[in-house]
Amino acid sequence: MKYQGHKNWNHWNVALWIANDWKAYKHADYCVKTALNRDQAARFVLAYCHKTWGPKTPDGAPFSFTSVRAALANWGK
Repeated sequence: MKYQGHKNWNHWNVALWIANDWKAYKHADYCVKTALNRDQAARFVLAYCHKTWGPKTPDGAPFSFTSVRAALANWGK
């Protein structure tokens, strides 16, 4: 079942936090533009999210490689 156009609530929530927090957005944008590929960018953004918020978003969605990678899938397209 899709949630707001995303695979599930967790993917939607993680994407929401990355896209709507200015520092996270700028960091993700930089990573997408400079990393070798989206997987590498997702690892960098995941590390940033863990450092900034811990293992979960403030709403309780766990940050995972899969959820962050999904958030970056169409970034900049």
